Amino acid sequence: MPLLQYVCKNCGKSFDELVKNHGDPVECPYCGAAAQRCYCGEMFSSTGKPVKKCSGNCKTCGGCK
Repeated sequence: MPLLQYVCKNCGKSFDELVKNHGDPVECPYCGAAAQRCYCGEMFSSTGKPVKKCSGNCKTCGGCK
């Protein structure tokens, strides 16, 4: 299960959440509003090494190579 970063558009707070799937809806623990995935921060490959050209958003990423 991945630990992902989220930000709440309602209250503006950032938090980490352990989710079963990347697409699962997440609620803000502070105000209860729907949170949005935050693609900030450093990304790592499955080997644990930093990936230089990854935005963390697989929809717009050119691939983890």
